[in-house]
Amino acid sequence: MQQGKTDETQEALREMRSIMSRSPRLISLSGWSGIWVGAIALVGAFVAYSMLQQPGYKDIGTTLSATPEHFDKYTVHIILLGVVVFSAALGGTIYFNYRKAARHGQGIWNDASRLMLGQLFYPVFSGGVFCLLFIYHGCGMFVAPTCLVFYGLALISSSRHILSDIRYLGMLDVALGCTAMFFPGFGLVFWALGFGVLHIFYGVMMWSK
Repeated sequence: MQQGKTDETQEALREMRSIMSRSPRLISLSGWSGIWVGAIALVGAFVAYSMLQQPGYKDIGTTLSATPEHFDKYTVHIILLGVVVFSAALGGTIYFNYRKAARHGQGIWNDASRLMLGQLFYPVFSGGVFCLLFIYHGCGMFVAPTCLVFYGLALISSSRHILSDIRYLGMLDVALGCTAMFFPGFGLVFWALGFGVLHIFYGVMMWSK
């Protein structure tokens, strides 16, 4: 009798997980992914700050340009640093969320995640184009604020598919990005706050829940 009841309970749990995996509104992100992204962002900000103290990099934070006459090794190094930070953050996010999904017997790729990625793509892609244009025209001072604003908009747009308070994280990033526009010499500080400190706080909050 007890064995039969246990089997029925397990079957009910499997059915619930199946329903959740098909829902366009049910995704629960790993708190560790937020902590990882924040930690990587802070490391990247520290490395960038250290680079900007060296000869040749001193003014690149505000005059970063990819025009032929200004495209030198210093510009390449800064761009490569951004690519490495982004790749490490993305890889860690996929890993931690995959691990959480596997622990609960769920797949990471379902209707909800596809819809979420669709909502993320357009703001992130548009923000990337804006950043490239700012770099090309020698307006590197606006790259960090632009990253924050468009990333925040992407989080707000995709929040309808996530079981978390990610909308508020997006709103804070947008606010920080808009504020950073008025302080062009402190873009790296705002970038570290938005992508680093806020992500770690958000990750800890999710993990504690």
